[in-house]
Amino acid sequence: MQLKDAIAVVAAGAFVAAGAFLPVGAMAAPMGKDFDIQGYVDKAVQAGQKRIVIPPGMYRVTPHHAEHLRLADLHGVTIVADGVEMICTQTTRALSIDRCDGLTVRGLKIDYDPLPFTQGKITALSADKKVTDIELFAGYPAADQATNFKYEVFRPDTRTLRRDDCDVSKIEAVDASHLRVTKGSGSANDPEQIGDIIVIGAEHAPDGSAPHAVTLDHSVGTKLENITVYASNCFGFIEFGCSASIYSHCRIDRCPPAEDIVHRADPRMRSLDADAYHSGGAAKGPSYLGCSAKFMGDDCVNIHGSYNMITSRQGNVLRVLVKDDIYAPGEPVELLTYSGARLPDAVVTKVEPDGKITDAEREFLSKQQMDAGLRTQWTPDAYKVTIDRDADLPMGSLICSARRTGNGFAVKNCDFGFNRSRGILIKASDGEVSGNTITGSWMEAILVTPEYWWLESGSSNNVVIKNNTIVNCRRSAITVTATGGTGAVAPAGAHRHITISGNKVIGSVLPSLKITSTDRLAITNNVTIRATASKNADYIRWLAERQKDDAIVTTDCDNVTNKGNIIR
Repeated sequence: MQLKDAIAVVAAGAFVAAGAFLPVGAMAAPMGKDFDIQGYVDKAVQAGQKRIVIPPGMYRVTPHHAEHLRLADLHGVTIVADGVEMICTQTTRALSIDRCDGLTVRGLKIDYDPLPFTQGKITALSADKKVTDIELFAGYPAADQATNFKYEVFRPDTRTLRRDDCDVSKIEAVDASHLRVTKGSGSANDPEQIGDIIVIGAEHAPDGSAPHAVTLDHSVGTKLENITVYASNCFGFIEFGCSASIYSHCRIDRCPPAEDIVHRADPRMRSLDADAYHSGGAAKGPSYLGCSAKFMGDDCVNIHGSYNMITSRQGNVLRVLVKDDIYAPGEPVELLTYSGARLPDAVVTKVEPDGKITDAEREFLSKQQMDAGLRTQWTPDAYKVTIDRDADLPMGSLICSARRTGNGFAVKNCDFGFNRSRGILIKASDGEVSGNTITGSWMEAILVTPEYWWLESGSSNNVVIKNNTIVNCRRSAITVTATGGTGAVAPAGAHRHITISGNKVIGSVLPSLKITSTDRLAITNNVTIRATASKNADYIRWLAERQKDDAIVTTDCDNVTNKGNIIR
């Protein structure tokens, strides 16, 4: 369909004429003006400026090497972008921060045109609900740009999720405005209905694609302040190998129609395609302070390190398959047996290359309860790692750095929710989760656990979870647990010194607090309220069948203090 056949466009830079919509996949006269933000910043850096002010405005930015803006090797620089909206013109990374020290970025707003997802409504379902026909809404990417990534189904009345994750095996572009989606599994009892709204990933990156909106790599003391992200092809903010990052009052949400640069037949249902705030391998964990994240396709927060897999040992010499970084002599490491028991930490004394993964190791991996990519496609290098003592670590046991898991983190006074996965996911120590509100997460609102599935470490010590408010959570709202490769619950001592105090859980599944595998656990002055504030009759009926357990359940825990807790 030609643009002139469907719409009238006003002068360049303006919206589509009132009451008219762009056909699927068509481009409006673009909002904003072209601006070389990269060149502007580079010139200021070369001039020695330590405080760089980008002029306010809406700018359409063309990426270079799959990045719309790259900040590298900056020290003590502040970039003020108050009133700046960067419209990314390809579905690739918005901002990369690499090897910076003491960098501050303030005020930037990030959006995409075209979007990294498309949106439509269900027009037909097969009898077994495995095949779904979808008509895309005007103003969204065309069917041939759709990708099999993060398919979600929403209710049209509440504009919240209809169901949990879907296993999609195939997508077909019937024509520019119509998709057919085939699920790998399903039944006639699945909850999606004709008229429901779907969102699925989309791609337009002719010059190359890099994941995520904002990335921080091996940077120290970065501060991101009042950054808004309305869309991303994967995560909103991700950091790896950083230390002491601060995210202050950053915001992730679906763009409100009044701010949208394209006039769409249906307002956006999604913000990001995947996680909101993600931290891996931090020497000192990040602080998320007064941030928000809603309507993304995965977790709100995930703070973790990386496990490597032990496949054999001779005394205190371990053969290790390495997922991310290897260890340095003198580095303390956490040890986890295949069954999930946590052993006393050790210290690395020597590291030597030891070839690649063997056929026997690959066969073992293929049978594990792990992500399919790790089970079938992982091709790791192997190392001999010598530790300072002998330890009983059978094949499939795990090892991780005790220094690079995000210890010292903080998640305070944030507003999260309306996502298909977890709210706040913690795999680190010496941190605090306090004063947050988590609403409508389809999995745990606050979850403390290592994950064998992703090889994400580690176990947690000295974590305080206090004064949080959790509403309408579909799994146990606050969960602390640990399992190994066998899937069995780990014995007490996987986590140590965990405090859960002063939290309020409303209209959520019971038990509201579910704790396992912990030594020295304090559960005090928490309130569970059975009633829900939801007006969703389906949710009220669903919840009634899931509020028959006790409010607090502990399993395989030692030295427990349980007092002052109320259920009503």
